Amino acid sequence: MTSGGDSPGMNAAVRGVVRAALGRGSEVTGYLHGWQGVIDRESMDMSSKSVGGIIYQGGTILRTARSAVFRTPEGRQEARQSLHESGIEGLVVIGGDGSLTGARIFGEEFEFPVVGVPGSIDNDIAGTDFSIGFDTAVNTALGAIDKVRDTAYSHERVFVIEVMGRANGFIALEVALACGAEAVIVPEVPYSLLEICDNLRKMHKKGKRSSIIVVAEGAARASDIKDFIQSNTGFEARYLVLGHMQRGGSPTAFDRVLALRLGAMAANRLLSGFRSEMVGVDGEKLVSHPLSYVLSTERTIDPEKLLLVDVMAQ
Repeated sequence: MTSGGDSPGMNAAVRGVVRAALGRGSEVTGYLHGWQGVIDRESMDMSSKSVGGIIYQGGTILRTARSAVFRTPEGRQEARQSLHESGIEGLVVIGGDGSLTGARIFGEEFEFPVVGVPGSIDNDIAGTDFSIGFDTAVNTALGAIDKVRDTAYSHERVFVIEVMGRANGFIALEVALACGAEAVIVPEVPYSLLEICDNLRKMHKKGKRSSIIVVAEGAARASDIKDFIQSNTGFEARYLVLGHMQRGGSPTAFDRVLALRLGAMAANRLLSGFRSEMVGVDGEKLVSHPLSYVLSTERTIDPEKLLLVDVMAQ
């Protein structure tokens, strides 16, 4: 199943799971709409052909949803009964923090074999250097900002770009470095708009006539920052909210390969008797960690990258 928010590369992960499992002589069932689909018995038999031609597609062919019913003991019992009646012996859950939390609870309650695959553009899941979809989301945002930079330069404006990230600034920080932003604002670190305005004025005196400021949605509203900068510096400013476009689109080569590797590993771990764990990557190496560790460990942004944004803006 794919659960929670979608991310580019989920289809490649589904493909990796299905073909690895079929290669070991197993039958594979795909559940539609995440945990809600398990409860409602929405499923489809997965063959090698059913996952052909999906590796380049964004979104998820299994579709996704969040289930309020599954959060209740009664809902989880219904899900367990559904799996039992269908003869399902193990489950691969592809999703983010909420999906993996549901997998851990379900696995522990019923001693049911579950293996998680990190699928989230936020890249905030512990136990893996990268989650599926992060690289694509960064590149999608970067492509938009590169185009905005041309306009910012032509009109000598400050542009405030809001990217996704309610609780963390992984996308914002990576994009800020890649696009040469003059400042980045993330939820994890206190910021001073007065200090940002001072730096913009200093850069203006050095001859810089346009600037890009990247902000994570959970840190502040781009429109508010734009208003503050314009009123405190006198510079012409605009803002742009990239929004859910960062979740869509064809996954990058990096995300496709990552998803295939993690999907295949998850299937193989499950069929080898492992349970209640999540697969991930450490550099180029495939790794696995208990879900209890993954969900109790906070993944934090790199302070050296934050410092590098400031250094490169000088």
